[in-house]
Amino acid sequence: MMNNGKRLISQNISSKILMMCLLGALGILYSCKKAPEGNGNGNTQPPPVTIIPPHENPTAASIGFFLDDWAAKNFVKPDYTTSAKPSVTPVTVTMDASDITTRVSKWLFGNNSNPYMTQMVTEPVLINHITNLAPHVIRFPGGNISSVYFWNSPKNNPPADAANTLFDSNGNPVPASYWYGKNTESWTLSVDNYYAMLQQTGSTGIITINYGYARYGTGPKPAEAAAHLAADWVRYDNGRTKFWEIGNESDGPWQAGFKIDLARNQDGQPEIISGEVYGYHFKIFADSMRKAAGEVGADIKIGAQLIQVDASGSWNIPDRTWNSGLFAEAGDYPDFYIVHDYFTPYNENSTADAIFKTAATETKTIMDWMKTTTQLGGVSMKPIALTEWNIFAVGSRQMVSNVAGMHAVMVLGELLKNQFGMASRWDLANAWDNGNDHGMFSQGDEPGNSTKWNPRPAFYHMYFFQKYFGDKMVSSTVSGATDILSYTSTYSSGEAALILVNTGINDKNINIDIRNFIPGEMYYWYALTGGSDNGEFSGKTFVNGTGPALASGGPSNYQSVKAQAAATKGGITVTIPARAVLYMVVENKK
Repeated sequence: MMNNGKRLISQNISSKILMMCLLGALGILYSCKKAPEGNGNGNTQPPPVTIIPPHENPTAASIGFFLDDWAAKNFVKPDYTTSAKPSVTPVTVTMDASDITTRVSKWLFGNNSNPYMTQMVTEPVLINHITNLAPHVIRFPGGNISSVYFWNSPKNNPPADAANTLFDSNGNPVPASYWYGKNTESWTLSVDNYYAMLQQTGSTGIITINYGYARYGTGPKPAEAAAHLAADWVRYDNGRTKFWEIGNESDGPWQAGFKIDLARNQDGQPEIISGEVYGYHFKIFADSMRKAAGEVGADIKIGAQLIQVDASGSWNIPDRTWNSGLFAEAGDYPDFYIVHDYFTPYNENSTADAIFKTAATETKTIMDWMKTTTQLGGVSMKPIALTEWNIFAVGSRQMVSNVAGMHAVMVLGELLKNQFGMASRWDLANAWDNGNDHGMFSQGDEPGNSTKWNPRPAFYHMYFFQKYFGDKMVSSTVSGATDILSYTSTYSSGEAALILVNTGINDKNINIDIRNFIPGEMYYWYALTGGSDNGEFSGKTFVNGTGPALASGGPSNYQSVKAQAAATKGGITVTIPARAVLYMVVENKK
């Protein structure tokens, strides 16, 4: 009986195992495999982690050749001090290291120079800051001056056929006031010193040629004369500059050439510019400039101006049909398209919350319109370059505030998400104007702080963005809060990087969940916060608690401020202060 009992028990066990295997084969969650071994405490070992390899889509047409010289980035671990981390985290940022949104174009971090910010190469403090910032591309001569700029003329020596009278933004005739590339006076920036500045800061250029001359020139063929002048610049440049723009905001009444004196025009142009006129002239310029580039063996890309939003109901009549007129005349002649945007309503005393909201909405609106307008125009989508951007908020010193720096971070992140190819912020230096100053650096005219080239908060935010953002943007989501934004990336050396923006007025504890990624031992971060001056528009930026010795700006030792760090064991959590940006890098397991 005993032996038969053992045999019966054995048969029953075998039958159960067989049944479990059969059920498993039918998709029911049983396993025929050996059970996991215990670890001595009655627990089983965790199952192996499955990592999905990174995958990316083809380069978007809106980025195009701006990624031709993409380069891998390797993370360099900073000096650090260990910090406590929060245990209660109601907000979670989930990042997927395998889902590559786009490779990061280095041309998105550009800026604008101008001919009224000194010769630059005579300013070692400024040159050092720009070199540290690494904007990669610096536009020149930029702005409205482009339309009255004669690159190869000495001071007060314009071409003989340049009109003596132009029109102001109200359409009234005014004496012409031109700018000259061979002016070597200390207050201005000559063409040769622009090139020298690029060389000293490790930057390249984007040059805006004088299109207005094609309109107000008084010779028999003003467009050909202006195109020849541009082509001569390409020859003189001799391959140093790849990116070129035909004109600046030529659709606007504030631009020289918007309106011309018909009594002095010899080639039958209309009094007021249109997209068709600009498109027709664009082909003349492009042909001359490409021929010149061929002569010197240079590869250049030439951009055409578009209106960045649907302007069919605009107060400015040329804007209503600008894009369609350009496309009808120039077709696919341009290599890329140019847009400008200042995000907030013009001359409005905008609140911080209002400013923050524009970063995502306006950027998406621009790109959506670029896709729509090119489709309607029957032309190919081309790389998009936002060659001027900033905010127009005035009245509370918004432009020089930490909020403006936070907004700059958000714009860069949204440009990446929406797949722009290039961007250049306006501008390196301007004028104080009661704090309505677009300049990234002070010219020494700021009340309470006369330090020349003192960096404004936007400098520090854009410096840390580049330093601690990888070479491929990946997707991320935020749960538990509506005032936290995330922009995430990976380095080719393997690390995960996160830029987290807290637009709210309270500190937030965040849990970081990185999918398809095995963390290493440590993570590092910098928190950039504002001060208590000037209400919500502090003119100061603190880096991990280290702030400026001056009345505005940030720490002079911004390159050597130590990161905060913590061990990944037990989870990756962090506290983001109110109205702050946090720049974080997480080590990967090697």
